[in-house]
Amino acid sequence: IRPHLYCLPILKRGTHREALVAAATSGNPKYFLGTDSAPHARPTKETGCGCAGVYTAHAAIELYAEVFAQAGALDKLEAFASFHGPDHYRQPRNTDRITLTRTEIPVPASFPFDGEDLVPFRAGGTVGWRVEA
Repeated sequence: IRPHLYCLPILKRGTHREALVAAATSGNPKYFLGTDSAPHARPTKETGCGCAGVYTAHAAIELYAEVFAQAGALDKLEAFASFHGPDHYRQPRNTDRITLTRTEIPVPASFPFDGEDLVPFRAGGTVGWRVEA
């Protein structure tokens, strides 16, 4: 197991991942964004019984944009991220706006975290979108 990519539940097959992507990108209002970033310092991940969770907060919406674009469903991202959740819980929609631009951005190898370092998802790689507020 790669400790910095380990989360629960483990998706055992590609068909499981494909089913999640199909649901998220379907436009069905039953599915909406709920980020769950898990910041665990390197020593708590790189052990015999490391903590489960992947740190994605540094680029959560950008990573979702990648998935929706690859699925040909970029037009459904706004509703998934901003409308379906508040509508489900009968809460007002947020009126703030962001712009996503298709631009490669580097992901650092690590971030300082509580006197240790934190390895983010895509550490040392790139994310294909940038948020502009």
